[in-house]
Amino acid sequence: MDFIFDHERSAENIIKANIGKVYLVGAGPGDPELLTLKAVRALADADVVMIDDLVDRRVLAHAPAARVIEVGKRGGCKSTPQAFIERLMVRLARRGHIVARVKGGDPFVFGRGGEEALALAKAGIDCEVISGITAGIGVPAALGIPVTHRGMARGVTFVTGHTGDGTAPDWRALAHTGTTLVIYMGMQRLTEIIGALQSAGMPANTPAAAIAHGTTERERHVIGTLATLADAVHGAALGSPALIVIGEVVSLAHATARCASQLRTA
Repeated sequence: MDFIFDHERSAENIIKANIGKVYLVGAGPGDPELLTLKAVRALADADVVMIDDLVDRRVLAHAPAARVIEVGKRGGCKSTPQAFIERLMVRLARRGHIVARVKGGDPFVFGRGGEEALALAKAGIDCEVISGITAGIGVPAALGIPVTHRGMARGVTFVTGHTGDGTAPDWRALAHTGTTLVIYMGMQRLTEIIGALQSAGMPANTPAAAIAHGTTERERHVIGTLATLADAVHGAALGSPALIVIGEVVSLAHATARCASQLRTA
């Protein structure tokens, strides 16, 4: 039997064999012990870790031999451009590296993971998404706030208070959803958000909370109502990163305080 050696196909296969892989890893809401087992395995497999600014550096204990590249993004500070991050991931993978792109929370919840997955797919790079506990669930839970609760909240809405084009979410519509509102990146516009929700008819006595550095030993929070939250945040000098939670379920924080404390220390 005659064999025809296809030089072009052979070269293509060699190139593919040498191409690495990218893990898009969610590191959870802050506490390094909330990292998933799958995330731990991905970190151990990686020879390069591209890590966001808000990720607890203790997670790097699971990647002791990896090269660490800081690609931080923090509101109000100088950030690594997203296009640069995407190009760097592609370049590293094409050089045969196994890359763990580590993000706070979940990579697909306000983490630009979708953008990065599309860029990798376009470049022909193998990509695996490893979900993490998003701050919108983990942070309220650590304070004893269930984002859904029978008889109180039939659902939860995650929304960003900061958009790239400067437009605001439809707060009037959100005020009438009957769901718990969990607002990411909203601290700089807190007064504006509260005013919009109240103007839309949300009662001023609706329980509300702001939680900074949730699930970590640096966690600080204030609990009040829609009418008092802005003053409470200002009085406590609470800054970013912080999560805003609005809805009847916030009233359960005090009732479940002991359980929440055990969750943080277990």
